[in-house]
Amino acid sequence: MEDPIAQDSTPIFQRIKDYLLGEIAAGRWKEGDVVPSEQALVRQFGVSRMTVNRAVRELTAEQVLTRRQGSGTFVAPQKYQATLVEIRSIADEIRARGHRHRSSLHVLEKVRAPDVLALQFDLQAGDMLFHSVIVHCENEVPIQVEDRWVNPACAPDYMNVDFSTTTPNEHLMQAAPLQDATYSIEALHAPRDIAAMLTIEPGQCCLVLKRRTRALGKVASVVTMWHPGQLYQFAGSVG
Repeated sequence: MEDPIAQDSTPIFQRIKDYLLGEIAAGRWKEGDVVPSEQALVRQFGVSRMTVNRAVRELTAEQVLTRRQGSGTFVAPQKYQATLVEIRSIADEIRARGHRHRSSLHVLEKVRAPDVLALQFDLQAGDMLFHSVIVHCENEVPIQVEDRWVNPACAPDYMNVDFSTTTPNEHLMQAAPLQDATYSIEALHAPRDIAAMLTIEPGQCCLVLKRRTRALGKVASVVTMWHPGQLYQFAGSVG
């Protein structure tokens, strides 16, 4: 009987990549763990250093692995994904990955709308808005600062919500089902207060999603969501 490995037409560098990815997916190597050296992989697979180097180099470019000069190659920090096609609660996004969600409420207040916000909500300057700032954690790692302004006409009970058991998104979707939304994404340096909440260094790059939603014929919410750039990416599909 022929050796099934010999019959495998998959390029050897790809088989090395699949092996490394499989060990990570199985949890045998976790974030920050060192992976076998290129010399060890050369011995294990009986191939040239060039072939092993290609596999490791491609996984590094794909941000699965990270190399540290003089220290070795390690499993890179996971980049958590958020979908842009469907507006979902971050708690649902995290649970869908099989991880734990926890949030901490930093601000919950009633504020008279300054000119810029009043314009975004199609309100008069001085009209009342609700304001919340919540930090969302995935497996105890802060991954989002949610700075949200809410129209009381769309969610009159917002100030009474227990945000340790639900998210603003979940409450708003029940109180005022979404009609439409506009959003923008940009890379910004974290100001000191945002950095402190995300436990990153001030000035570190963040992915920032700004979204304006409408419901009940009104602007319901304007939210800015800060994510540490080294841990997060946005993804989506159409069709």
